[in-house]
Amino acid sequence: MCGIVAVHGIENPATERPKYIACSKKIRHRGPDWSGCYVGQRSVLVHERLAIVGVESGAQPLVSDDGKYILAVNGEIYNHVKLRAEISSYKFKTHSDCEVIIPLYKKYGKELCGMLDGMFSFVLLDESVTPTRIIASRDPIGITTLYQGRASSRPGAVMFASELKALPPYCDEIITFPPGHVYDSNTDAIERYFKPTWWDTDQDDKIPTSPANLENLRKTLEIAVKKRLMSEVPYGVLLSGGLDSSLIAAIAARETEKVAQAQAEKRRKKLAEATSGPGSPIPGVAPEHETIVTWPQLHSFSIGLENSPDLLAARKAAHYLQTVHHEHVFTVQEGLDAVPDVIYHLETYDVTTVRASTPMYLLSRKIKAMGVKMVLSGEGSDEIFGGYLYFHAAPDSKSFHQECVKRVKNLHTSDCLRANKSTMAWGLEARVPFLDKAFLEEAMNTDPKEKQFSKGASQETDEDGCPKMEKYILRKAFDVSPDGKPYLPRSILWRQKEQFSDGVGYSWIDGLKEHAETTVSDEVFTCRSERWPEGTPDTKEAYYIRDIFDGLFPSKAAAKTAVRWIPRGDWGCSSDPSGRSVSIHNAAYGLSTDE
Repeated sequence: MCGIVAVHGIENPATERPKYIACSKKIRHRGPDWSGCYVGQRSVLVHERLAIVGVESGAQPLVSDDGKYILAVNGEIYNHVKLRAEISSYKFKTHSDCEVIIPLYKKYGKELCGMLDGMFSFVLLDESVTPTRIIASRDPIGITTLYQGRASSRPGAVMFASELKALPPYCDEIITFPPGHVYDSNTDAIERYFKPTWWDTDQDDKIPTSPANLENLRKTLEIAVKKRLMSEVPYGVLLSGGLDSSLIAAIAARETEKVAQAQAEKRRKKLAEATSGPGSPIPGVAPEHETIVTWPQLHSFSIGLENSPDLLAARKAAHYLQTVHHEHVFTVQEGLDAVPDVIYHLETYDVTTVRASTPMYLLSRKIKAMGVKMVLSGEGSDEIFGGYLYFHAAPDSKSFHQECVKRVKNLHTSDCLRANKSTMAWGLEARVPFLDKAFLEEAMNTDPKEKQFSKGASQETDEDGCPKMEKYILRKAFDVSPDGKPYLPRSILWRQKEQFSDGVGYSWIDGLKEHAETTVSDEVFTCRSERWPEGTPDTKEAYYIRDIFDGLFPSKAAAKTAVRWIPRGDWGCSSDPSGRSVSIHNAAYGLSTDE
């Protein structure tokens, strides 16, 4: 993953080149490996590169042989080999997975966006036409980040950047570029290209009725993980010990072992060929675009306060999966010290996102220090399957499904934003298999009645004695392995979900709240609605975070891009986004249900 800055529709791009390079420097953490800049007739494109695939030849912006098409991309295109084969007439200049976008555009125009399987934000400049044209697009769910800015002082100009901070300060109109959409300067409009079957939920006939196909769920997730192991650099997995990260780790461990065995066999054959015939030994070079296993075992990474639930569960999962496991124990004070930096990188004042991002931010620094550039992560599962405990209170299956779709549509404002920016703050790329298009198509078209669950004394069990708990069908899909070896220990596969940020240690959220209580006086808190008439903070913790955000991003345009994550109050949820005081959560742990 990388960082991009682009501007289109300016009169003297060569003169303004230094200005946009300076803007791009603000996001160099996203691409510490190399920087590139292209100046067009009316445009400037700047790229900060994090090299994962096509390491030696994939510097950007990419320019076609005729010099008419220029491309800057943030992300990975997993089906690029297949797409290359379909456009064999084009002469590729690099091994980059992103270059395929240029010939696709020449052949299909902006319709190319729907053909891509990956996570991406890109800007493509077409200088073969007059006036020159630019298109910009973002992946279907918004795994990568992208912002669009305009300035009333510069009518006709449009700007794009991977992060808010890279847009010039005079942009008085800023939007979060919507996922699954494409912008076209010919029309100066943004339109949606991603139109899956499960997207619309207003009508009763749009609510799925298909029974859960456990085999398809398992196979599509396995394929999703496998394609995301496309890498030429060391990689690992984030492992909290919860269901989602543990499943991803289990599949990745199996796939890594297969690849390592295959590469060992290739080396053996090459050695045999070299020693049995004339000539020098053949270097053991892995084929282009394949996963290169640089470590003999999969490495896993976890973080938490001392003896936190996540650390203990992750340790157990790692032992079972035989990963090389790395733990990072942080203190509440270390977390508090990091909060301003976390907000700077997140570019949001949402309490839930800041809480969850802080440990991930701290862990990412440790991971990058080990030389790892890419990790797999488990974001998206709770939204897809209704895994948050408040979903138990859905009044009916239609409401349950509508809430799932709503949460998936808004992932780019919360979990995807957190996973992307917390890791990319240190030049670490996070890939999220649960948000694979094919897996989404399978899981989101499953009858929501099969996703609903109950808790406490009323909890049902199936014929095997497995509890009908949250994400039951996902757990059940991996309860039995085709090879006879369980994917995970039952204590992990059927582990109760921790609420939001609690898994890293309950003292983390309590400590952040206490710090805010001592930092924000009663006097200023009383006047909060005068300072922020819209999106007024309802707790001192929210006030504290918003105050830091405003200091970093003082414009109203910047504040409008932040979205707050709030549970369903009409389903009996606590106003505190941690959800710990929700009666169902307490009951699940045998605690008092008094709120």
